[in-house]
Amino acid sequence: MNNKEAVLVYGPSQYPYKFNETHPFHPLRLELTYSLLEELGAVQNQPLIQPSAATKAELELIHDSRFIEAVIAGGEGRLPDSAAEAYGLKTEDTPLFPHMHEAAAHLVGGTLRACDAVLADGYLHAFHLGGGLHHGFRGRASGFCIYNDSSIAIEYMRRKYGVRILYVDTDAHHGDGVQWAFYDDPDVCTLSLHETGRYLFPGTGHVTEKGTGKGYGFSINVPLDAFTEDDSFLDVYRAAFTEVADFFKPDIIVTQNGADAHYLDPLSHLHVSMNVYREIPRLAHQLAHAYCGGKWVAVGGGGYDKWRVVPRAWALLWLEMSGQTVFANDHVPQAWINKWKDKAEETLPTTWTDAAIPEIPRRKEVTAKNNLTLEKALYHIRTEKQATRKQVDKHE
Repeated sequence: MNNKEAVLVYGPSQYPYKFNETHPFHPLRLELTYSLLEELGAVQNQPLIQPSAATKAELELIHDSRFIEAVIAGGEGRLPDSAAEAYGLKTEDTPLFPHMHEAAAHLVGGTLRACDAVLADGYLHAFHLGGGLHHGFRGRASGFCIYNDSSIAIEYMRRKYGVRILYVDTDAHHGDGVQWAFYDDPDVCTLSLHETGRYLFPGTGHVTEKGTGKGYGFSINVPLDAFTEDDSFLDVYRAAFTEVADFFKPDIIVTQNGADAHYLDPLSHLHVSMNVYREIPRLAHQLAHAYCGGKWVAVGGGGYDKWRVVPRAWALLWLEMSGQTVFANDHVPQAWINKWKDKAEETLPTTWTDAAIPEIPRRKEVTAKNNLTLEKALYHIRTEKQATRKQVDKHE
């Protein structure tokens, strides 16, 4: 394998992104994943980048300076309650914690370093475990997300490297912050597969949200019905990602890899198994090589079953990216299970696949609804492709 095939961005921070001990967005998710990769022997001889904090100028590529000052004040215990509410801070989802600005800036910096690794340092792929905070807005925190590392990274790459970016988000929750940041931009295409907003935060991501002005057609949403299972999820994912990549022809692909569509996740109603998390990065890898010379940056995201789901899902991503999928053909390492079993709140998995999961009675109905949604989401792309084909046929 080329020693510049892939690089992992991970490292302890002096200021961890940790709201409190019981908050579902807990940094233990990252530690468990890295620990699993260590026990597999999948990181020891691989390149590793330590994240560093983004500068204020880098944060201001997307965020309003007054919001950044509010985050700094919040982390120092001097933000009035009335102001905190206006900035989406001190809420149940996004409570204040000491040094929250430093912690959030560290996550952003990790994603920026991943982008530089691919676009400047010669790596084909990069995976920042701690990234994927896709709900952050220009002037407001939202849904566990303070600064939006993906939006900042996209704007950073646009300005520094002049590239066209395809952002693909498979978190169970709509990638609203990234979509709205580039809603009128024809050089950034966002594709989000998520649970329909009828039942789940943030309530957006409708199929009719397609962009505006010069950006019309470059925001694509496929809201999936609740209780979507593996086959329907993967059919929609493969069709949407493949057709959008062919339509947009990006210079680089960024994937947000939330692991909360799994049937064990406590915060969503999708119903997929670990098989989906083996297939998601496989297609991203293929399409990155087909359209971008391999350029692919991946970030983490949601995922709230930190014991049974997230470590396996993100480990599978790194194994795919780094060409080490052979490590996932056997059992989960016993050494990892022994290390964590006394602390785990659930029985740790012993295999990379899930046992048979309960079938959903509405399976046919859900599949039909998802197929119809996909048709609506890709209508403008398929129509344009048909028109082009007719023009070609006319001149032959």
